[in-house]
Amino acid sequence: MKIDFSDQVVLITGATRGIGKQLADDFSALGARLILTGTNEDQIKVLNKAKNNKKKKYFCVDFKDVWQTERFIEKLDAFKKIDVCINNAGINRINFIDETLTKDWNDIMAVNLTAPFMLIRKVSRIMKKNRYGRIINISSILGTISREKRAIYSASKFGIRGLTVAAGNELARYNILVNTVSPGFVLTDLTRGILSKKEMKDLAAQIPARRLATPDEISRVVLFLASNLNTYLAGQNIIVDGGYVNV
Repeated sequence: MKIDFSDQVVLITGATRGIGKQLADDFSALGARLILTGTNEDQIKVLNKAKNNKKKKYFCVDFKDVWQTERFIEKLDAFKKIDVCINNAGINRINFIDETLTKDWNDIMAVNLTAPFMLIRKVSRIMKKNRYGRIINISSILGTISREKRAIYSASKFGIRGLTVAAGNELARYNILVNTVSPGFVLTDLTRGILSKKEMKDLAAQIPARRLATPDEISRVVLFLASNLNTYLAGQNIIVDGGYVNV
């Protein structure tokens, strides 16, 4: 069995760092033509000029801004097909629930839940015409369990799982399979920005695998779900956490 994305168009949001960058690199290595998003305009310009990125098109999109999200979605009309959509972009701001700001709620929901909904609505129309599609929503173990100071983030990630189940039930008949991947604690910039080295060490001790995941370990699961090797998984939540939620 071989995974091959030659002649396929793959959309990945939040693809300039962490898990998203790993996904972009892996799909590119397997032949995909890529539609990628990030939020740093200067970085996007540099990436689009890179000679080794000819099959990659980067767009600068801040999904906190509904106008930017809508403009990006309009640009997808230029693509005759989109075979795979991976909703990976995400933000997190931690605080006790009685100290949270409404702005934080609005921003996190916009990026983590509203944008994926809008993108699924758009790409599913394209995929229906081609009777083929794979949609993977990146959630988190905090969409299955939660911790203090994660009320908003968990709400958004529980929500994306609900969206996956509902969309998966509607779209499977068109050979469009929608699934969720829920990573545990992964060594990314986002994790390092939230947790101290001591906190990460303490977390690792609580994980049965005794370490945090690396981005490529998440990517390999997504690659399978996005490939034509996946012919029957729909509406599922695949937890990749080294056993953490089972402890």
